Amino acid sequence: MRCGYFDAGACRSCTHLLTPYGDQLAAKDAHARAALPDGVRWLAPVASAEGGFRNKAKMVVAGPVDDPTLGILDTDGRGVDLRGCALYSPAMHVLLPALAALVSTARLTPYDVPTRRGELKHVLVTESPDGEFLVRWVLRTTEALPRLRKHLPAFLAEHPEVVVVTANLQPDHKAVLEGDEEVVLTERSTLRVEVDGVGLHLGPRAFFQTNTAVAGALYRRARAWADEVAPSSVLDLYCGVGGFALHLAAPGRRVHGVEVSEQAVASARTTAAELGLDVTFDAGDATGVTGADAELVVVNPPRRGLGSQLCATLERSAATTLVYSSCRVTSLARDLAALPSWVPEEAQVLDMFPHTDHYEVIVRLRRQVPQ
Repeated sequence: MRCGYFDAGACRSCTHLLTPYGDQLAAKDAHARAALPDGVRWLAPVASAEGGFRNKAKMVVAGPVDDPTLGILDTDGRGVDLRGCALYSPAMHVLLPALAALVSTARLTPYDVPTRRGELKHVLVTESPDGEFLVRWVLRTTEALPRLRKHLPAFLAEHPEVVVVTANLQPDHKAVLEGDEEVVLTERSTLRVEVDGVGLHLGPRAFFQTNTAVAGALYRRARAWADEVAPSSVLDLYCGVGGFALHLAAPGRRVHGVEVSEQAVASARTTAAELGLDVTFDAGDATGVTGADAELVVVNPPRRGLGSQLCATLERSAATTLVYSSCRVTSLARDLAALPSWVPEEAQVLDMFPHTDHYEVIVRLRRQVPQ
């Protein structure tokens, strides 16, 4: 894939863009295989589309209010416009210039990092497979909120595909994407993202994989493994908005998810109710789970991995099957070493992030000895 930004040296985020995609995928597969123990059965890696696959645009807003840039900052803290990035869909390419125009119309003065002046720091956009959008404006203070509210109705009338708009307040001068306070500016507060017939509800702060198509393949793999062992009970730790838990639901199977974000839990419960699924969710810290007595446990931790406390809990649990989805194979390998009672049987690489070193790997483990 060719990229004018890359060729011009304006953005080098896609570090492997000049490597043929087949070679990229093979390298990721080899990297994962080398990190895990011998004896694992490896399924063919799941490829991504080379472009247009990102469902999220995390754009730094910079420059003058009448001609803002949406993209990244250069080494001097100045804006580099990336609205035409080939990783985004055609619909995203249409929306981003309209959002830049709204910056000017509503006089949302971009935040200038070198001088620490201005109000608007980022615009964060999430796209659903149905072509709907969630837009978040990350502001330094509430100063610009009245102007945003004033001009938002006209913008939404022109862009009905934008169904959720919020303002996030992040007052600190530091490299933090968002703050703790979120102001919902539309009637709807969640974006519905359908994956294989499961309409997940994403709130403004909800985590969801960047690549919707590959996320679907990830859930299908976990569901296929679950159907093979046919557990009567499933526990999904770090469940987020319920992606794994809701896809693993089946008649006669009790499924429960645990997630620290109360907003994500509320979204997961909404989807379960809409689909009439007998899946329950609790808000809590997955590392604090004292028992994991379901027959099958799914874990999808952040990059840091499970940690010693949760690994010890899984060692003591009554579970017989463990499905581990990881975005960092080094953390995965460390956790597997801390799970001596579990044998990794089957694994698969899923390329969520083409043109980079990052990828997802999912592993099925079997209990080696009874507890």
